Amino acid sequence: MIVDVHSHYWEYPEHFSEDFKNQARRARGDVEVDLTVRWEEYAASATACGRTVVFGGKAKLSGLWVPDKEVAGYVARHGEKLTGFLSLDPTQPGWQDEMIEGHQDLKLKGIKLMPMYAGFLPQDRRFDYLWEYAGRNGLPVLLHTGTTFLSQAPLECTLPRHLDEVAARFREVKMILAHIGHPYEGECVATIRKHPNVYADCSALHYRPYQLYHSLMLVQEYGVWNKLLFGSDYPFTTVDASLQGMRGLNEMLEGTRLPRLDMEKMEAMFGRDTLGILGI
Repeated sequence: MIVDVHSHYWEYPEHFSEDFKNQARRARGDVEVDLTVRWEEYAASATACGRTVVFGGKAKLSGLWVPDKEVAGYVARHGEKLTGFLSLDPTQPGWQDEMIEGHQDLKLKGIKLMPMYAGFLPQDRRFDYLWEYAGRNGLPVLLHTGTTFLSQAPLECTLPRHLDEVAARFREVKMILAHIGHPYEGECVATIRKHPNVYADCSALHYRPYQLYHSLMLVQEYGVWNKLLFGSDYPFTTVDASLQGMRGLNEMLEGTRLPRLDMEKMEAMFGRDTLGILGI
């Protein structure tokens, strides 16, 4: 069964600031992305997907705030297909209560963090309670790592290396570094190889095929295909487009002596027991 470990729910444009909406036009270069989430659209473009992890997002600095209650409602409407994660912005007051409510009252199964978008470093000792709570309660934590289109989001906060310290101190917490940390893929691969509890997802990369080829070749050469999880990043792209794009990566190498990606290991990644790995 294919599991999409990275998809979003929000109401567009209600959950976004005007500044975010304006800057989002840079998300895909010359392609303007429609950020409206439509279940029917998602389901129609995820024909091979059996289960999907969905979350909103909270980042006051960047102008994004999706209440967890609305994510939980979306999950409840499509419970046979969706697993919900809560979101936190630990720079804002009350985040501890939101975490407990999202987990205990709303029954959400993991945590989504956006360190760059919210402007914090995940290893900051002020947030140890977050990691301790996640560890005690078996909540996996998925973090945005890598680039952004928002000018106010500090790149320093998104570097995968910052999770090295967190993973060493909180070894019981399963972590997923989104987007293979692009364009900091080397840091991401080094981090997931080092720590048994740390994984990466390959979401939102297929439309940059050479970069994705390079990223996956790092995964292959470092022997960490088993630490990679499939994700789409809907509504920025879809499950079917992601699968098609990744399965076609070797085609652009025809006529060259460049090494090929191991398609058997890629297919094994698509079918990985992601929920079992994360303890869900």
